Amino acid sequence: MTDTTVPLLWSGDLPSTLEFYRALGYTVTHEQTRPYVYAAIEQNGCALHFTPAPPGIELPVERAASLLMVDDVATRHAEYTAALRAHYGKIPSKGCPRITRFRPGQSRFSLVDPVGNTVLVIQRDEPMELDYGGSRELEGLARVLDNARILRDFKNDNRAATRAVEAGLHRFGATATTLDRARAYAALAELAIATEDADRLAHWKSEFDSVELTSEERTAIITGSSDLLSAWLTTTD
Repeated sequence: MTDTTVPLLWSGDLPSTLEFYRALGYTVTHEQTRPYVYAAIEQNGCALHFTPAPPGIELPVERAASLLMVDDVATRHAEYTAALRAHYGKIPSKGCPRITRFRPGQSRFSLVDPVGNTVLVIQRDEPMELDYGGSRELEGLARVLDNARILRDFKNDNRAATRAVEAGLHRFGATATTLDRARAYAALAELAIATEDADRLAHWKSEFDSVELTSEERTAIITGSSDLLSAWLTTTD
């Protein structure tokens, strides 16, 4: 005997919700408005169902909805990113809907639909014990960047990550290595891109450009960056 559990999400605006998932390649297997609103979608044998929230409940702007275990999280992120760019004309990285950033070696990312349902996409063989930052093998600005990584990639808290890196630069910038300072500027530029803050992006771009890096160091930063930042770095003179 085999049991199957199917996530049941609150639909909100059903047409825009289904439009979003169709853009990602999901097939709508059921859609009705009478006698009540209900819908179902499926992709790769994985189903999500949608129903209205109970009467009288005020939905939070965003809410945890479902875990989606996949065999290749990097490929899935690339597919979803390309699909969303084609549908919206850009990669939605702020508000609802959006997709969070992804960098080499990352094992998860979040997908937030137009009504705030958050689908956490996770590599199926993700290690049971994750590296949550703050390694004792690191010190100074390097350790700050390691901690900010958790705020940025796991908690999706861009504001806290920005504060952490800026405070780290203020405290350790004068004694940090050239590479770590460049990594900090690049991290802050990425956070500015994600929050669509053009002024801060211009500032951190200028700081990054002022650092003298070898081609090997620049390549190391690019290969360790998210897709959003890599595109920016590879077009920087």
